Amino acid sequence: MVTVPGFVLRRIYVRGSLRNTPEGFEFSLCNRLASGYARQLLPISVNGQETDIRHCYFYAEEVRHRFDEVTRDTPFALAVNKATVIAVDGETLTAGRQTLGMGFEVPGLGILKFDFTDVVADG
Repeated sequence: MVTVPGFVLRRIYVRGSLRNTPEGFEFSLCNRLASGYARQLLPISVNGQETDIRHCYFYAEEVRHRFDEVTRDTPFALAVNKATVIAVDGETLTAGRQTLGMGFEVPGLGILKFDFTDVVADG
C-alpha cells in the first residue's frame, strides 16, 4: 500500500489560520496536492490529547458537518485549491505554540495522519 508522509500532508494546513472562536477553535486546510476524499475522519488531537470526535466539524459549501457523520456513503471531500474550515467545539487553546494532529482514511491509501505546529492567532 502506498503511504503519504506527514510532511507532505502538512502542506494542506493554512499556516496562521489557527484561532479561538466563541465555540472553541478552528483552522483551515487548503489542498494543494490532488483532489481526494476520505471515508472516515479521526478526532483532532491537541498537544497529543485526542478531542471528542462528536465535537469535531468541517464546513463544506458553508454547511457544518460532524466528523463522525463521514462514511463511505457521505465522504469528506477535499478539492484542490479550495479552503476548508475545521472546527472543534467546547475547547479553547492557550496562548503560545500548539501542536495539532489530524487523520483520515483514504480509499486505496488507508489511514493517513499528519500534525502541524502553529501559534493561536489573535482575535
